[in-house]
Amino acid sequence: MDLLATPFGTTDWSTIEPELHPGETGSALWRTCHFGTTRVRMVEYSPGYLADHWCWRGHVLLCLEGELQTELEDGRQFTLTAGMSYQVGNDRDGHRSSTATGARLFIVD
Repeated sequence: MDLLATPFGTTDWSTIEPELHPGETGSALWRTCHFGTTRVRMVEYSPGYLADHWCWRGHVLLCLEGELQTELEDGRQFTLTAGMSYQVGNDRDGHRSSTATGARLFIVD
């Protein structure tokens, strides 16, 4: 993540058109902005969402609403609720997300 060349700005997430990303089950709606090489997203997972892939990209992820389960490839599992976050570096700890009830996230990668 490199924000060195990014001037001050604000984002009205309600004006950004969502993109639908199907999961193995359920779906995700991504609202995405790019600032240089940094991607910033507001993501909404539907109830019953399960990611269709293992992710190896680094993130800082904040759970805004709902409950998110994160499974690591080594079998460890973590639950995030509103106000909790996680961080993981690139090419570290393959992970995938799921939610039984739905979740809204803010993600920087």
